[in-house]
Amino acid sequence: MKNKSNFIFLSLRKNLLPFIFCLFTICLVLFSKQNLAATKNGLLLWANSVVPSLLPFFIATELLSQTNVVSSLGILFNKFMKPIFNVPGVGAYAFLMGIISGYPIGAKIVTKFRKDGFCTKAEAERLLSFTNNSGPLFIIGTVGISLFGDTRIGLLLFITHLVSCIIVGFIFRFWKYNDSETSFSKKSLSPSSTYVGFSNLGEILSNSISNAIHSIFIIGGFVVLFCVIISILDSSGILTSFSNIIRPIFNLFGINSSFVKPTLSGIIELTNGLKQISNINTKSISINIIFSAFLLGFGGLSILLQVLSITSKSDISIKPYIIGKFLHGVIAAFLTYLIIYNSSFFNLDIVPTFSQNISNYGILSSYYKGYSIIALCFIILFTTFITIKRKRI
Repeated sequence: MKNKSNFIFLSLRKNLLPFIFCLFTICLVLFSKQNLAATKNGLLLWANSVVPSLLPFFIATELLSQTNVVSSLGILFNKFMKPIFNVPGVGAYAFLMGIISGYPIGAKIVTKFRKDGFCTKAEAERLLSFTNNSGPLFIIGTVGISLFGDTRIGLLLFITHLVSCIIVGFIFRFWKYNDSETSFSKKSLSPSSTYVGFSNLGEILSNSISNAIHSIFIIGGFVVLFCVIISILDSSGILTSFSNIIRPIFNLFGINSSFVKPTLSGIIELTNGLKQISNINTKSISINIIFSAFLLGFGGLSILLQVLSITSKSDISIKPYIIGKFLHGVIAAFLTYLIIYNSSFFNLDIVPTFSQNISNYGILSSYYKGYSIIALCFIILFTTFITIKRKRI
């Protein structure tokens, strides 16, 4: 009986992906009208937002990787990166470019470091947990100005996003702390012998542009694919069903249930979710901002698979990245909540979320919601920290 159940389990596991792919193909036909519109929207999103903001940075990082800039930064920042994040100094380059450029530049750089021997497997996983982030152009420009119509919101989200990724990096310094793999040698930190001159400039430019275009087309494919997936889930009623299951949790914390479906959409694909959240009309816009902070930190399944497509060419595990991004989202939402609660400059609510001019029940309810969120965040942070710290044993 046990052998039979194991056989059924293995059979289901083996045929699960083919079944999902077949179902996806059938849904493409069944919901062809909605999927056509979703594909067009995905292509427009990619062409108007992704390509202009990421392609120049992809080319720039490819060009810089051909020079001694990376190794020079490694020598310069090694005394800071090692004690704080337990990673080599070259990690500063991945961190800076990941922050400036946005998803998934950080993952691309870290994977290249691992291939080139600049870091060990454990160090690459620590780097990956906090160097792949949303960029300021997207957070301040697209989210803050375009979606919410206020620069302050974009600035607040970028500040909490940046501080959160630093906190995650510090927590992950304990990841595989006693790893036995030999770290990179001093030789690998010495300035690169690559010489970029007019004689080989054409070849370097050509290779850099070619690699950048290849990466940008892969990202475009993911954007379009997940726009279609969200369309299928919405048209089939699956997204609504999941929303109904999760809605009681939102009601428990006193959160408007209209945030359920946009949050699920954002967990699947970041940009679509952020757009839906920004369109929710509420007097307490701080809730919209807090949810946006979480989604920006987490990144969504679309970006997760983009990262997986990059790291799968190396021996880097995706597990610390998943934990790190979830933790990033939780910390960012928590910090955003604290800043809005304590700063009138960043609190844009028409009716303040924590107004004192309400009934006693309202005051108790307001504090209950606030401290419930704080307690939940601390529980998640403590559990994650203990889990990572146990890796030292």
